[in-house]
Amino acid sequence: MTMLLTGNNQHRNIRRLRTQAFTLVELILVMVLMLVVMSIAAPSLSKFFKGRNLDSEARRIVALTRYGQSRAVSEGVPMTLWINPKQGTYGVTEEAGYNDIDSKELQFDLAQDVSMEFADMPLLLPTTSRSGAAGPNAASHRKAPMIRFTPDGYIGETSPFSIVLRETKGSEVLWITQTTNRLNYEIETNASPRVRR
Repeated sequence: MTMLLTGNNQHRNIRRLRTQAFTLVELILVMVLMLVVMSIAAPSLSKFFKGRNLDSEARRIVALTRYGQSRAVSEGVPMTLWINPKQGTYGVTEEAGYNDIDSKELQFDLAQDVSMEFADMPLLLPTTSRSGAAGPNAASHRKAPMIRFTPDGYIGETSPFSIVLRETKGSEVLWITQTTNRLNYEIETNASPRVRR
């Protein structure tokens, strides 16, 4: 049995469909509200992501110190983490004179909104007398400050004590400081690093 729709039933069905759908005015109002909320939240989100760049850069540098240290111990060859703040590059390579080419050399670029500097360098500067080239970029890294990792797991005495990472357009600062036992570096989040003993 099929039921025929009368004119009255058709009006009810059409009216029910109209009340379930959104009108164009309602959709436009929702879009305007979303734009207002996004315009208010956008500055806070940009500050959050800038802080994340600084934090991730500090974590990558600390991870590279651990990588260089573990390579120095496992391969029995001194490793250097060179840093070139002017060009905004840094990386880990085998100390020159042991092999012709370091196939495991790593190089990274500093994030655009982050600057790097050294807070306290030791009195002795790293020696630049090397007998050979460590890789294609070795000549450009010879005069750059570097952290030296010895095969016994220690950080070289000529390595910088602190590396300071700053936001170029902000006040956020992170310190990467050498621990007192000269075994590794760690991130200090307070305004200045602890006093070295």
